[in-house]
Amino acid sequence: MKTFEQIIKSKALAIQKVVDFDVTTDRLLPLDFTVTNTELTDEILDNTDLFSTWVNQKLVDNSARYGIGGYDEHRTIYARSTHFDSDEEPRRLHLGVDIWGPARTPIYSFYDATVHSFANNNNFGDYGATIILAYEIEGFKFNALYGHLNLASLNNLEEGKFIPAGTQIAEFGKKEENGYWPPHLHFQIIKNLQGLKGDYPGVCKFSEREKYLANCPDPNLILNCSLG
Repeated sequence: MKTFEQIIKSKALAIQKVVDFDVTTDRLLPLDFTVTNTELTDEILDNTDLFSTWVNQKLVDNSARYGIGGYDEHRTIYARSTHFDSDEEPRRLHLGVDIWGPARTPIYSFYDATVHSFANNNNFGDYGATIILAYEIEGFKFNALYGHLNLASLNNLEEGKFIPAGTQIAEFGKKEENGYWPPHLHFQIIKNLQGLKGDYPGVCKFSEREKYLANCPDPNLILNCSLG
């Protein structure tokens, strides 16, 4: 049986964009949210407006259309929210890829899909508006979670609804509707949702890293096709 990586690579020409991006003119800026990024002080992380200003300035200074990164990254930024804390070990390992850009940036389905589920995960530091789409490529079934969306993205959705490839499904949400983050998309691939609807952990304990990464393959496999 082919692996997820082999299937996606074999279908590279059929994989469409997730966000608008022109490989001839647009630049992506890798953003580091690990402990090595000493620019991100507690003062910045504790204030979503300051955090947004920091992200935006980075994009301007580097002539980048989007900031991007985060898969398998051990992040310090989640200390800003108790949502990721626990009595034993905090959740800090990021399981998706983030694309940082302006609020209302359009988001598209990269392949034919159906709506699995959706929800407004309205906790500080959570996903906010969230859509999970179900995909099947060459018999391989998996899901993609789109998080930190605007609330209007949840309108007119129903489970099982068919979404053709290339359809705009959402927009980046502003802080009041995206879990109080600078505007961005959290894009995560999930093989087995384990019975969950409208939600799935996007961050795990480092001690559970191997288990979660096995269930959440690298989304860059799709973004390399869709973003160039």
